[in-house]
Amino acid sequence: MSLRLKNISLPLADFTLEVDVEMRGRVTAIFGPSGAGKTSLLDLIAGLRAARSVFVQLDGTVLADSAKNVFVPTRRRGIGYVPQDLALFPHLSVRRNLLYGQNARAAGRLFTFEHVTEVLEIQPLMARGVTELSGGEKQRVALARALLTSPRLLLLDEPLASLDAALKEKIIPYLARVRDEFQIPMLCVTHDRFEALALADEIVVLVNGKVIQTGPVADVFARPANAGVAKFVGVETLQPGRITSVNEGLATVSINRVTLTALAPAPPARTVFVCIRGEDVVLQRDTAVSSVRNRLPARIIAFRPEGALVRVELDAGFPLFALVTRPACAELELHEGETITALIKTPAIHLVPR
Repeated sequence: MSLRLKNISLPLADFTLEVDVEMRGRVTAIFGPSGAGKTSLLDLIAGLRAARSVFVQLDGTVLADSAKNVFVPTRRRGIGYVPQDLALFPHLSVRRNLLYGQNARAAGRLFTFEHVTEVLEIQPLMARGVTELSGGEKQRVALARALLTSPRLLLLDEPLASLDAALKEKIIPYLARVRDEFQIPMLCVTHDRFEALALADEIVVLVNGKVIQTGPVADVFARPANAGVAKFVGVETLQPGRITSVNEGLATVSINRVTLTALAPAPPARTVFVCIRGEDVVLQRDTAVSSVRNRLPARIIAFRPEGALVRVELDAGFPLFALVTRPACAELELHEGETITALIKTPAIHLVPR
């Protein structure tokens, strides 16, 4: 499914939104800082937001073109939308909220009431009022109502932002089931890289209305296009460095007085940002021989629990972060102030020209 937006000028924005995305996978995540244009993008696709100029095309069908005075109404676009506030009708029961979605369904497609409610496991909620539901239950009801319109594209605006960690873990499997069961292309705004990794095939990084990078989620997280993208996708270690030599595709990189071996960047550069993900840093006590080229003595500065993992802050001659499991942290008997060996494989170090 292809999606094109261009020549968009928003009344209250200081940028022009330019997006041209080929949705190769079933779920495309939209990443970007606050004010990047993520929600505006969804609203324009759905036909819910006005613009001074606009062109929106979905799978070859022009939905809006201000130059030619074309505007397809929201109800005829065949697009389902779950906004961040969910927009459920508080005065209606769950069943009547869902029937509203079913009555608004697009012609030519049909997801049955029974199928949708079974997949999202909301049959027991039918008689309850919306105000009686938990956050996770409301999320499932809003998702079901959007599916019952039988959309050709589903838009999700920060679907898990209002939920705590425990509820997120419960809701993500439901989103995955929708992805797998209904085979609808989904465009999902999220700030959480774990959500993106769990759900999305592709990611679009949007900054000031411009697409900065797009590609498979794992590729963008592992090899960000620039330092700004690296920061936003949560690369734990991001340090300025200088390439002192390149030999047979391997670069020798200097950070302060520490030397690392990494794959040489393309295009070639001398000054770079060194990007290292926390999960690519292995900690060990022994000095056993291994194939890992980068072996750094590192002093443990601090620990920070992050769910099932622990973020270990290290001083390796430069600030370095490792993500390890809680059992591994306990087995290694790690303590603040002691020195440990940090191992980083050469392909895990990503160099970004600066």
